[in-house]
Amino acid sequence: MTAPTTVAAPQTAARPGVRPGLDKQPDAVAAMFDRVAPRYDLLNVLMTGGYVGRWRRATTSAIDPRPGQWILDVAAGTGASSVPLARAGARVLASDPAPRMLEVGRRRHPSLDFAAADALELPFEDETFDTVTISFGLRNIADPPRALREMARVCRPGGRLVVCEFSTPTSPLLRAGHRRFVRTILPLLGRLASSDPAAYHYLADTVLDWPDQRELAALIGHNGWRNVEHRDLSGGIVAVHRATRPGPRPLATRTENHR
Repeated sequence: MTAPTTVAAPQTAARPGVRPGLDKQPDAVAAMFDRVAPRYDLLNVLMTGGYVGRWRRATTSAIDPRPGQWILDVAAGTGASSVPLARAGARVLASDPAPRMLEVGRRRHPSLDFAAADALELPFEDETFDTVTISFGLRNIADPPRALREMARVCRPGGRLVVCEFSTPTSPLLRAGHRRFVRTILPLLGRLASSDPAAYHYLADTVLDWPDQRELAALIGHNGWRNVEHRDLSGGIVAVHRATRPGPRPLATRTENHR
């Protein structure tokens, strides 16, 4: 395998109190994550009641990292999702478009490899990685179908995609309680614990605006992946989707077409 080419992170303006819209313009989203970078991982733990650790463990299990495996972790932020993959012996590249997220990640996890990368234009060669994963990042991308196709492009044929993302609880009672929590409690916790409360209003909006499990499975299947399956976590508050990058056609089929 050839080493992936990385690019320098663009500088983003960090205007406190300004939140991105649901059009999710890349510069605005990156600037927002830059503002919350120093406390982002801690706030994730607090605002999920510690469940984020369980969700990450389930995602790691779905990835099944092993020595010799090369994994691209897209929108990895400070690298919290990448650490257990590296501990399992896999070679991991944590990519993110937010410069301060990368800065915090490099300081916290000096043994990890980080790269500045926009998910819509990944700066890596075709068929580079064995597995591509993204945790709680796909819903923050302006064009998810394009991002999924980019991830397929840089994944080797037969390789795997693993997506961990907020989803729709399957129980009507849990669904109602979850919506109430996301609409009211999450922004309140953001005001109390974060230096940028507007960011948590935006994050709440993206959770409620995101497709459910089956819709996301269909989106993945229509954008470069096959054999899509998903597993609900915490009653469907989060779902882990897995898919496979289609491989080359059998040699006999390719030969027939050249007769």
